[in-house]
Amino acid sequence: MIRILLADDQTLIRAGFRALLDAEPDMEVVAEAGTGRDAVRMAAHEKPDVILMDIRMPDDDGLTATRRILADPALIGTRIIILTTFELDEYIAEAVRAGAAGFLVKDTEPEELIRAVRVVHDGDALLSPSVTRRIMAQLAAQSRAAGKVVPLAQVTDREREVLKLVGEGLNNAEIAERLFITPLTAKTHVSRIMTKLMVRDRSQLVVLAYESGLVRPGWSS
Repeated sequence: MIRILLADDQTLIRAGFRALLDAEPDMEVVAEAGTGRDAVRMAAHEKPDVILMDIRMPDDDGLTATRRILADPALIGTRIIILTTFELDEYIAEAVRAGAAGFLVKDTEPEELIRAVRVVHDGDALLSPSVTRRIMAQLAAQSRAAGKVVPLAQVTDREREVLKLVGEGLNNAEIAERLFITPLTAKTHVSRIMTKLMVRDRSQLVVLAYESGLVRPGWSS
């Protein structure tokens, strides 16, 4: 059962999400929060698997709450999907840098929201297709301007191949098909890369793939 926390300052939106998600046999909404501060408190109490987090909330916004939640060692297994009515680059960039595993606009189709919860719970990153390439290009440009260097010396040649494909947005099954390996082997490579580069989830691996230059804006496979 996927345990979910809903964090949004609009009661009707929370009610709609709860009805949608609770109807799924493998999902349960265990708590709701109307402020960022309450989201942090309820996350610590309930330890949900997935949090649907609105960006704009009173008493600590969604980005602040995301940082506080993901900094808690007791919530290492919690994944956060940022929800907003705005497709603004600065929000998306900050959400990814804060450690969010996904980003969706609120007018996403119901089936896409349900799929997003399952994808993020399974350890994959998820960004709305309409914003992924644009925001990763921005992050890469910011890193180059700051002279940021991503150390890849400890990553093997095969792991670099896998990291590049993660950066292109491929999931484990797609990586396995591309490299002629099993999905389990692909998953193992991804886990080892995350350990070596000290990142908590796949979305941050995507950022590192761009920052390291393994993937560049405009590239396609």
